Amino acid sequence: MESELRMSQQSTQPFSPEALLAREVPIDNDWSERDTMLYALGIGAEELPFVYERQLVALPTMAAAIGYPGFDFWTAPELGIDTGRIVHGETEVLLHRPLPAAGQFSSINRVERIWDKGEGKGAVVRQVRQIHDAQGAHIATVTNSSMLRGNGGFGGSTEGQPAPRPVPDNRPPDEVVTLATAPNQALLYRLSGDYNPLHIDPAAAQAVGFDWPILHGLCTLGVAGRAILAALCDNDPARLRKIGVRFSSPVYPGETISVEIWKDATGTASFRAIAKERGTTVLNNGYAETL
Repeated sequence: MESELRMSQQSTQPFSPEALLAREVPIDNDWSERDTMLYALGIGAEELPFVYERQLVALPTMAAAIGYPGFDFWTAPELGIDTGRIVHGETEVLLHRPLPAAGQFSSINRVERIWDKGEGKGAVVRQVRQIHDAQGAHIATVTNSSMLRGNGGFGGSTEGQPAPRPVPDNRPPDEVVTLATAPNQALLYRLSGDYNPLHIDPAAAQAVGFDWPILHGLCTLGVAGRAILAALCDNDPARLRKIGVRFSSPVYPGETISVEIWKDATGTASFRAIAKERGTTVLNNGYAETL
């Protein structure tokens, strides 16, 4: 899982699941073609349709960056969250229509469900963001799951927590797409809106147990999305409807990511991603739906 730990203190307020369920964070973005090109470069894309304004198209995983509320979503004092022990667990991007390369977007971030894992085990929170354009058209739904490791045992239920989607282990993958990340990849990706110092400041990374700054989990998702587009969609973003992953281990900038893809006959696929140099699975239980 990708850590979102920061230099922060345990809240003096008791954890309030009611306040968290009532929390609503609207964000408006004036998204330019420059932002779209910068996002593409941030996830390592160099194909001209993704980086050249004369024929620009948006990568589908860019929806995860639009309306992103960042760490501040969790920091309101009335929530009572132990903000030093939050881990980003899963993300899903569902495209209701192709993502425009530029436009005015309005997003609303809400918490949909909270599951109580028990005292000392944490709570799982499912956060949903609905993205609309200036005309009110529904563009995308982005779902994130996070573990609040310091806030379990509040008396909530674990019933209904979704299980991860299995990746086939009984046969070799149908496709393997290997993509490099650059040593400065996190420096580029953070310019799309995630300024967590964990990804740039060695002291911040070492304070939470990493040898040096790690790559953003959503950047790793973007790299995997590029692999899915190449293997399943002929690099046509309009053909990718849904992509989701579980973050299982961080990537260090400069590592090579191998994405193993299993196809089926219904336009869906399963995948996982491995940091090749370490042989470590960094994304697991991945799934994609194509058109």
